[in-house]
Amino acid sequence: MYGEEVAAMAGRIRDEDIALVRERTSIADVISETVTLRSAGGGNLKGLCPFHDEKSPSFNVSPARNVWYCFGCGAGGDAIKFLMDAEHLSFIESVERLAARAGIQLRYVESDNSAPRSRPQQGQKQRLVAAHAAAVEFYRAQLTTPGARPAREFLARRGFDRAAAERYGCGFAPDGWDLLTKHLRQQGFTHDELVTAGLSRPARSGSLIDRFRRRLLWPIRDLTGDVIGFGARKLFDDDDGPKYLNTPETPIYKKSHVLYGIDQAKREIAKQGKVVVVEGYTDVMACHLAGVPTAVATCGTSFGADHIGVLRRLLLDTDAVAGEIIFTFDGDAAGQKAALRAFDDDQRFVGRTFIAVSPDNMDPCELRLAKGDLAVRDLVARREPLVDFALRHVISRYDLDTVDGRVEAMRRAAPLVAKIKDREKRPEYVRKLAGDLGMEIEPVQRAVLAAAHAPPQGRGDTAAPRPAPAEPTVDSPQSMVEREALKLALQVPVLAGPMFDAVEAPAYRHPVHVAVRAAVAAAGGAAAATGGAVWIESVRDACDDLAAKALVGELAVEPLRIDGEPDPRYVSVTMARLQWGSVTGRIRDLKSKIQRINPVSNKDEYFAAFGELLSLEQHARALREQAAGGL
Repeated sequence: MYGEEVAAMAGRIRDEDIALVRERTSIADVISETVTLRSAGGGNLKGLCPFHDEKSPSFNVSPARNVWYCFGCGAGGDAIKFLMDAEHLSFIESVERLAARAGIQLRYVESDNSAPRSRPQQGQKQRLVAAHAAAVEFYRAQLTTPGARPAREFLARRGFDRAAAERYGCGFAPDGWDLLTKHLRQQGFTHDELVTAGLSRPARSGSLIDRFRRRLLWPIRDLTGDVIGFGARKLFDDDDGPKYLNTPETPIYKKSHVLYGIDQAKREIAKQGKVVVVEGYTDVMACHLAGVPTAVATCGTSFGADHIGVLRRLLLDTDAVAGEIIFTFDGDAAGQKAALRAFDDDQRFVGRTFIAVSPDNMDPCELRLAKGDLAVRDLVARREPLVDFALRHVISRYDLDTVDGRVEAMRRAAPLVAKIKDREKRPEYVRKLAGDLGMEIEPVQRAVLAAAHAPPQGRGDTAAPRPAPAEPTVDSPQSMVEREALKLALQVPVLAGPMFDAVEAPAYRHPVHVAVRAAVAAAGGAAAATGGAVWIESVRDACDDLAAKALVGELAVEPLRIDGEPDPRYVSVTMARLQWGSVTGRIRDLKSKIQRINPVSNKDEYFAAFGELLSLEQHARALREQAAGGL
């Protein structure tokens, strides 16, 4: 579940320390700071889910196993996962916060599994964050000086008063070569720390000078609110640098992951299920102040896949929960190109994606200044689906009064319709495209199907596909037994482990149950587990299937179908019933096979199958007697 995030770190936290954090963290204490929990019987707690709107509590917490699960939205996990979802933190950040809470000193290891080290990387991060915090205060103080008048006037011309400047931490880099550098060196920051942080840089003379000079600055914060970099706006004509200058790549500032304003917008984004992507710092400020608190902006780079990852986490953008992403671009050619590029990126979103373009080609900051806060809110409210914008843009390049123009426009637009991830919308867009082109629906439909690259049937294979074995429904007796067996493995592995592991995957028929059973084996088997959140998370991590991951969380807190505590006899009865269902299915298949065998011409095959049938029937009788105790 989180393994890929841990592995991606240059120095990951030791597995033993992560396990210790889970062991020493009271999940009830962590969650009760956000959710009001009440007893649900059996030692479990229940409350209203913080991740979706509900009137009846379906959010369950199991303190005994240190896990939680919501039967309403399917979210679940341990205390680390709860912090990730509730506070919009990364895995590493969540572990570090819980470790600090529990008084645990984390150790880190290199990605090549070399010897553990005590926290220089984390110590470095703290030092770089501290240096940026000190720089913010220095730059903010400079904004009030006489030399910063051009910066104050720049903000005022764009409709931002002193309160707005303070809210966003705006500052000014003064006209001096090393004023910030000297200030930070006096506070104990080293030469290497300032260079690594991107706050200072070596001059040709060898001395250390400030990276930013004579510029208006915006501090750039991460999801937790820590300042990790700056964006600097050119103010003077004799400044030969770029219009905007950003902090370079550093250990804490990765521009492909950073979204300006995310620290102030994250809670509203999660609450509203909506994010507005704008193009600049002043656009974020204008949107927030105008009543659009979900606005964010990229920092010196194009909107890309890593930004999508950040927003998906905030939007809870899954197959079941669709967020809303609204891009605002200028109406000029560059803005249109950016919008079409966003359409390609949008295919990575499950959420609905829109575009908002001002009729006067003004960005949100200009629009607020010219027409007020309401105009900014109206801009967002009048958004249109991004696919509509993309189709209109493509079609506009062709002369639809000619046959060649209509056909070429159809060919260019069909792939856009084929890319629409919501398949139920495609037929409607086929009809819309046909109407816009003035063509019959059939050729447009064929063009879209061709663009979708549907795999052709094999040329020489004329046999009908063999039907798959019927899968038991989720409420069938077989599925209920499979579910109970998996619950025993997850909740009481010390008791159920040996008997559970002895029954292999072929005994399970429901595909999601098969996936969970395989994950239990991949996690080392139930017999070797000690239970609790670490065991459950290891099984969840081993699941390749998203549905299986969700089911693990659900089964971890679902009560067993027995009054009181399970005992070895209950485990034995459950596993016997599980096997009995599998064996009787094999008996039916074997009887059918025997009926198709000619005992005269295939005597050996016939007697082998008949002997196997007798053995299976004997096994079934023994299982039936063992399972006679009932669930």
